[in-house]
Amino acid sequence: MAGMASFRFTHAVVCRIPLSFRTRGEIELEEARRQHEAFVRLLREIGLDVIELPPDEGLPESVYVEDTAVVCNGIALITRPGSQTRVKEVETVRAVLKKELDLPIVEIADESAKLDGGDVLFTGKEFFVGLSEWTNEAGARAVAAAFPEFPCTPVKVTQSKHLKAMVTMAGPDVICVGAGKASQEVIKRIEREATFTYQTITVPEDEAANVLYINNCLIHRSKEEIPESFKVFEDVVKFQRRSLSMSELSKAGSGLSSCCLLFRRAKHIRNL
Repeated sequence: MAGMASFRFTHAVVCRIPLSFRTRGEIELEEARRQHEAFVRLLREIGLDVIELPPDEGLPESVYVEDTAVVCNGIALITRPGSQTRVKEVETVRAVLKKELDLPIVEIADESAKLDGGDVLFTGKEFFVGLSEWTNEAGARAVAAAFPEFPCTPVKVTQSKHLKAMVTMAGPDVICVGAGKASQEVIKRIEREATFTYQTITVPEDEAANVLYINNCLIHRSKEEIPESFKVFEDVVKFQRRSLSMSELSKAGSGLSSCCLLFRRAKHIRNL
């Protein structure tokens, strides 16, 4: 089943939180670090080899490592962040993916392109790229060029959010989306333009829509943070679920998905 295989991962890249993360908003730093440690622990528990990058005080947003690359079918497309302050993050992740993990690298040649990984939704069958304040049409074209084997559709995002703050994959052919007006407009655009058909899980709290589906496990936010949506997940999800507190980490990013870069290595040998 191609859809299921697309959500089988062997590795995750994460980045520890620098002290300068406090400059991104009203963030309780120690709690953010505790939440990130719990997140990394859970990734390991569900079978991933986790590569942890050290904190860099010059890169306050580096914990949101998802924005630096789009990895699919063993190839890493290196992004061009919409924010110039994040360019060095990309250089760090490029070096890790290339030198330590031996992934083939694709660069974006078009200097007018802007692309954040948080705007790229891969359904297992096709790509949707959010056109946001961080990603433009040229960025979407770069995704299409890097992965020509998959349909790739740009989707306008009107709110000041990344696409994956509003819609994420909650299982093979299942999209999780918030109930708010802007999120519902995005899912309607996706459904109208999609090459394939998807089911949707609509959650009452918009912030609950950012989930991770990894190795047949759905990771979502804690009951304290999303009480109504937690009930929805309990009712409709029939496979393993795990929940995490993300209150501090979600203040300057999309939440769960933005804190890791996931991929599968074909020649993966697990340490026993």
